[in-house]
Amino acid sequence: MNFNTLFLKSFRVLLFPFAVLYGLIIFIRNRLFDSHYLAYSEFNFPLICVGNLAVGGTGKSPMVEYLIKLLEPKFKIATLSRGYKRKTKGYVLANDRTTALEIGDEPMQFHLKFPNVPVAVGEERLVGIPHLLQDHVDLQAIILDDAFQHRSVQAGMNILLTDFSNLYSHDFFLPTGDLRDEWSSADRAQIIVVTKCPANLSEEKKQKVIRSLKPIASQKVFFTCIEYGTPYHIFNNSDEWILTQRDEVFLVCGIANPKPLKDYLLQNVHTYYQQDYSDHHIFSIDDFNEIKEKFNEVPAKDKLILTTEKDAVRFTKFTEELANIPMYVLPIRHSFLFEEGNLFNELIIDFIRNFRFNPTTK
Repeated sequence: MNFNTLFLKSFRVLLFPFAVLYGLIIFIRNRLFDSHYLAYSEFNFPLICVGNLAVGGTGKSPMVEYLIKLLEPKFKIATLSRGYKRKTKGYVLANDRTTALEIGDEPMQFHLKFPNVPVAVGEERLVGIPHLLQDHVDLQAIILDDAFQHRSVQAGMNILLTDFSNLYSHDFFLPTGDLRDEWSSADRAQIIVVTKCPANLSEEKKQKVIRSLKPIASQKVFFTCIEYGTPYHIFNNSDEWILTQRDEVFLVCGIANPKPLKDYLLQNVHTYYQQDYSDHHIFSIDDFNEIKEKFNEVPAKDKLILTTEKDAVRFTKFTEELANIPMYVLPIRHSFLFEEGNLFNELIIDFIRNFRFNPTTK
């Protein structure tokens, strides 16, 4: 067993009293919202919220992308995110000159991949939504990225994600566990998606997970696995690299949970070397030079630098430095199990098409 992991787990257990205090604060906050002592707003407009109860990667960005691909051909949509670790404040609407430093890496990823979809950021969703509706009066729906815990805005459709290997029903409050919200908050979701499942998940294990999550009668639970695409060059999407057992990969990533990616490489390439960074790490020229130096030391002919789409947007500023470097980006998407993808799609599309404003009685 990894000693660092064992030490970290032991240390987090020692912080149990702080976790109980944090859970009590969250409980009181939620009851204040439930009883309307803390105000929240509802909009006469279709809002789709993608979020989770825990910190760390559950696949929110790939889910937002899945929704964009599903909805863009049918509706005029936009995304609104917080813009984590950006260097700006307040509401910002992406344009042709926008950088990841201005809006954050995930929103920048959406902006680059879907240039016809308005992408905005703002710490206060309650402020950002009216701004976005004013800037684009023809919008038919807004996707709220990572906004489930922001109760000042009540979305009409909540999609709650939970990692198969770390279900919220088995988790505990920070800092002992990873939960930033209480278990009962899951009842506010219309859809629960269990992400990062084994591709061969059995019906028996599926039902076991559902029993653990204890969804209410109105909720639908879906299961997805990670599906990786063909790596493409960071500056040229048409230049692809099909991974083989001959390849040696220098993996560079700054994401919350790189384990599924590393497991994928173990099965699909000869070997890989890794350079890990913290989640949302802002790469500097010194980082790049270190990566380049270590990559050049890899003793192989068929070798490439591989990174994630989220990390790639923080490398695009090194245009000249990357000109002759084989850096490729590995795309990722959700793949629905048990042939339930069409049902999920129908629920989302029907929500927008049949949207009726039913404000909560206050």
